[in-house]
Amino acid sequence: MKRIGVVLSGCGVNDGSEIQEAVLTLLAIDRTGLDAVCFATDKPQLQVVNHLSGEQTDERRNVLVEAARIARGQIQPLAAASAEDLDALIVPGGFGVAKNLSNLAQTGADCEVDAELAQLVQALHLQRKPLGFICIAPALLPKILAVPLRLTLGTDVDAAEMVDTMGAIPM
Repeated sequence: MKRIGVVLSGCGVNDGSEIQEAVLTLLAIDRTGLDAVCFATDKPQLQVVNHLSGEQTDERRNVLVEAARIARGQIQPLAAASAEDLDALIVPGGFGVAKNLSNLAQTGADCEVDAELAQLVQALHLQRKPLGFICIAPALLPKILAVPLRLTLGTDVDAAEMVDTMGAIPM
């Protein structure tokens, strides 16, 4: 059975994975009869947001532990992911991509991507395996892959200008 890696960045649109994007991704994989394998970085979240008020809190949470909420506990540290064991990779959006899988939220176009994610994506790309990045997640690709990229990021003009600065071509 084909195994599709899904990289989560926590749980919640403002500080982790966008839950609807993550759940719909997992559902689509399941409906096609493929095996979803969830991963997340095992490190503290950059920040924790109260999703009711939208305010940042003083709480400390772990990205892997929070992502386990979406994966119903069936998740592994991103360090355990291997391109040889996966047939494709999907990264749902949410601000966790910009806060936990990179420092995009703090540094914009000068961001750095989590080394474990970058290595996995590069290895999958070299093996010509499919990569799917949703919502804000495509903004990381110019920092991961040194190839010409045409990206979609929705209608956010600032995000489009940022990926253009990073070397990608927004659509």
